[in-house]
Formats: sequence, structure tokens, C-alpha cells
Amino acid sequence: MVEIRKPIPVSEAVRLVMEHTPTLDTEIIPLEKAYGRMLGEPIIATHDVPPFNRSAYDGYAIRAEDSQGASKDSPVAFRMIGEIGAGHVGEKPLGEKEAYRIMTGAIMPPNADAVVMLEATKGTENGFTIQRSLEKDDNVSFKGEDAQNGEVLIEKGTVIHPGTVALLATFGYAEVTVSKRPVAGILATGTELLDVTDELEPGKIRNSNGPMIQAQLARMGISCRSYGMMEDNIDACTRIVEEALQETDFLITTGGVSVGDYDYLPAIYERLGAKVLFDKIMMRPGSVTTVAVLGDKLLFGLSGNPSACFTGFELYTRPAINGMMGAKKPYLPHIYATLGEDYPKANPYTRFIRGIWEMTEEGPVAVPAGFNKSNAVSSIARGNCLIVLPRGSKGYKKGMKVDILLLGMEQGAETWRL
Repeated sequence: MVEIRKPIPVSEAVRLVMEHTPTLDTEIIPLEKAYGRMLGEPIIATHDVPPFNRSAYDGYAIRAEDSQGASKDSPVAFRMIGEIGAGHVGEKPLGEKEAYRIMTGAIMPPNADAVVMLEATKGTENGFTIQRSLEKDDNVSFKGEDAQNGEVLIEKGTVIHPGTVALLATFGYAEVTVSKRPVAGILATGTELLDVTDELEPGKIRNSNGPMIQAQLARMGISCRSYGMMEDNIDACTRIVEEALQETDFLITTGGVSVGDYDYLPAIYERLGAKVLFDKIMMRPGSVTTVAVLGDKLLFGLSGNPSACFTGFELYTRPAINGMMGAKKPYLPHIYATLGEDYPKANPYTRFIRGIWEMTEEGPVAVPAGFNKSNAVSSIARGNCLIVLPRGSKGYKKGMKVDILLLGMEQGAETWRL
């Protein structure tokens, strides 16, 4: 007898996954290994930046009051009493009509309160002249204007990128507290599967899902253990799943989640005593995507069809992995775009179309990336977004506004808004 499954909305499936996602511990690593990791604590300024008032340009440090009245017809002359390079200090206070030659970033000398840009001066035998008066604080960068001591600059759960590394170095974080990365397990099921190196045989296909998921994990910096490809044998699959759950933080299986006679994963979940969160979603492709939980381990049962497998990973597995690492923004980033061509197909379920988006003079425009059935592979390779077409529509016309989810982005979104 064919099992009748009750589908749930995509937003409900996302919510259930995130509610059952455990949070991993933190660890301390050297700064040079921090790129791409998730901050396990906030970055707090340990001093003011800049730590002193400094010159914003190459030029001359002066007292602004000495420049008053300067004009083209009546230039004001200054006498240079020294030079201050970055990292050096001019100790002698400025007197009337005196100046220091100063470099960008150098500390302002005593009594100086403005900087004349080099290109605004005309050299003389012992100094320079200017033809425009300056006001107090002109061309000066002030102590603490970038960051103040004790200020929270970057929140916990933020991905560390090169700019974050610069900030950490600025405040002396030689070691960084980051979230531990989970280890994934991957198991592809299906008697029809061949290895990448095998010759094609009648009724067989090469396993593309396993390598694809490994690449999706690698893009997130997540390591994995592959448990190979298993034929549709419930006893063998059960043993492999049990082994994988002991050795990894979560397991991704591909195939075996439909309702055919050879789709064993629902039975395996039952044998193991895993709680199935859902096994049918109002989406295309990937409606049979299944997620279960056993103790503190999540089991992602992704479709055996490549496009459905890819989409299921991006919508459910990716945010869960980010959630394990305490990410503040675990979801795919979302923007609005104009649909670049007609998509007449009706949508009884929410449809996620592999698409290509680009920025034009009129704003973001997105078009389908090609053949878009659930077993498609070529559109996955071409796409850089998922075009979201809500369920209940009778098709979309070129020029209509649509939601798109961006793929491969460094930073995500804080909430799921679709």
C-alpha cells in the first residue's frame, strides 16, 4: 500500500529544522587560521581607534587661528620647524605661524588643530604659504572616531572575513574564540548508482549527488566523511547509518526517501527510533525531502534527483549547519528581482527554480538557468540563485517581481522571510 504523506509549507519545514538544531561548543584558534570561521564571542574594542588625534592627509600641521585672513591676494606664510612621519611624535609645541610637515596617520603635535593639505600650499625657503584660511579640526581624524574602548564592534555568530581579521588584529586578538565546525556524514543510496570512474550501463547513472554535497559542504568550510554508495538493502543501510551517526555530527543521505518499494530510509528511521520532523513539503523540486532527529543528531534525507537534492541542502541543511555554529545569519540571503522571461508553468507547490541573476541598469534581473526538472544537472552548474515562485500561481510573466535566494554568498540572512 502506498503511504499518503501530509505536506507542510516550506517555512514550517525550515522552522522545525532550526528548532531541533543543536549548538556546538567553541574552541580557541590562532588568528591566522580564523578566516571563514564563525565568531564564538563578540569582538570588543580594547582601545580607541584612532588611539590619538592624527592627520587625515599628507600636509602641514598648523594652528588654525594662524591661517585666518589667508587669500589669493594676501597669502599667509608659515615656518616649518620639523617633520612627523607615521609612528613618530613632534614634541615641541607649535608657536605662532609655525608648522610641522606631517604624514597621513601621524599624531598631531602639541597646539596643532588643523592640517593643510600638501597640494594647497606653495613652498618657500623655510616653509610654505597658503591662500585659504582653515577652521579648527580641518583634516584631522579624531581619537575614538572609528571605535571606542569597550564598544562591541562585531557580534558573536558572524562569519570571519578578511575585514574581520583586520579588526581582530587591530585589537590584539592573537587567538580567536570560534564555534567548532560540525563533521558531516554522506551516504548515497540506490542500486542504480555507479562511481564517477565507472562506465555507464543500461539503467545505471553515475553518482553526482555525493560529490555535489561534498562541494556544498566545502564551500561552507565543513569537512565530511563519505560512507560511499549503498544498494537498496535495508539491513546494510541501517548498519551504515548507525555507524555514521556515531562518527559524525549529522548525516546526509540521498535517495531512498520516496514511497516506492525500494525506498528504505523511512523504515530505517523507524528501526533506529528517530523522530521524523517531516517527510513531505509543499515545494518543487524536493517535495519528498525528509528530516529526522535522533538524540542530538539530525538526519537529512535528500532526494536522489540532483536538482531536488541541491535545493534541499540549500534550504534546510545549510541553515542547520550554520545554526550548529551559532550563526547570527544562517539563511540564504534574499533580494527582489525582475523575472527576465516568462515561466508559464502552474505552481501547486512553491517552486524553486535554479536561476541566473545579474545587476542591470533597471536593477536585479533573474532568468531560469535552463532545463529545470528535478533530475536536471546542467541548470545547477549554471545557476547562481534560486528563483522563488509561490504556490497557487498559474504562471509568471516576464517583468514581474520575484524573490530570489542568492547562492555562494559569504554572509547570510538573519531571518527566513519567504
